[in-house]
Amino acid sequence: MNLEYFIAKRLIKGKEHKISISAPIIKIAIAAIAIGVIMMLIAIATGLGLKDKIREKVTAFNGHVQIYNYDNNNSEVSVVPVSTQQEFYPEFKMVDGVRHIQAVATKAGIIRTEDTFEGIIAKGVGKDYNWEPFDEFLIDGVLPDYTGDLNSDVLISKIMANRLNFKVGDSFFTFFLRDDAPDKIPNQRKFTITGIFDSGFEEIDGLYIFTDIRHIQRMNKWEETEVGNFEIFLNSFDDIDQKANEIYGQTVSSLDTKSIKDKYYKIFEWIGLFDFNIALIIGIMIIVGGINMITALLVLILERTPMIGILKALGTNNWSIRKVFLYNAAYLIAVGLFWGNLIGLGIIFLQDQFRWFKFPNPKEYYIEYIPVSIDLWIILLLNAGVLLLCLLMLLIPSYIITRITPVKAIRFE
Repeated sequence: MNLEYFIAKRLIKGKEHKISISAPIIKIAIAAIAIGVIMMLIAIATGLGLKDKIREKVTAFNGHVQIYNYDNNNSEVSVVPVSTQQEFYPEFKMVDGVRHIQAVATKAGIIRTEDTFEGIIAKGVGKDYNWEPFDEFLIDGVLPDYTGDLNSDVLISKIMANRLNFKVGDSFFTFFLRDDAPDKIPNQRKFTITGIFDSGFEEIDGLYIFTDIRHIQRMNKWEETEVGNFEIFLNSFDDIDQKANEIYGQTVSSLDTKSIKDKYYKIFEWIGLFDFNIALIIGIMIIVGGINMITALLVLILERTPMIGILKALGTNNWSIRKVFLYNAAYLIAVGLFWGNLIGLGIIFLQDQFRWFKFPNPKEYYIEYIPVSIDLWIILLLNAGVLLLCLLMLLIPSYIITRITPVKAIRFE
């Protein structure tokens, strides 16, 4: 074994023979491994980053799981109220992994100005509403405060503000149809804009405004303990299917639950394709890197044919000689992995900090810049996988060593 390591070390330093043909081939192989790792890291980081950002944005407006009355029939507006006098409210303790629960209500209306009008859905929220995600979305003004007395403050989107030529501080009238008497004069409310947000989701931004839930309760003639539905936030999105079933099992028979994966299934089917794209890129890069390493190994074997003949003449078996070249190949792969990780993770870090790279059409991806996300375990698994698969690919070409005879090999030079 010591002899094998000694020979491998000498091979790496290239002291047995003058390296001619193998030098540029080896450099190309190392470069191929490095470029492949860079591409794989970027593909994984951008794919996971985009999935996480889209999930976060959809969750910010809906929670992970919604609880509502069966009689609402999946309506976007609250028709039949749900009582807040539930065992799971204001804290959902029956299911592990629930981070927060909040009560909301929605009502359709029309914003009317002197020049135009706009159909909207007013989302009523209360003092238990989680405004944390909106810290990132808020572009002007401040978030409304509904912890005190009933007020007329609202939060609207940048899209709606541009359509209606609104700015922070402006007031406007909104008309809401009466559910109990549609033919009567609509309810009218005057609101004042305290903040403008931009989440990137045009279908949500162009439809919702946020107001005090007590306005909707009064217009619907509900009690203070009646709301439209509950929104539940989980600790981990990965557990959403399991937790949605557990939450459903802890509610009364008159209530139903729906996860955001079911509500926005088209979006989540789309982002589910990211995993296939990432796997495809990883597969292609490993094959390209492996082919380049096979080429480098074959050239290395051909250049060291006389040395192989001498080792065989001295009684070294085929597997020992093959291990010498595999050790050398593993070293070259490790060099490629080092530079690939250094450059790839450097690019990911810079993009995460400065967001230099942006989407040409942000509307298609619901975000302006290209987000990145990666963790240590993914990096370790990727490097281990590349090293292992490349070495497995090299086992077959290294078999050529067994076909070399000492007499012909020594005469090769």
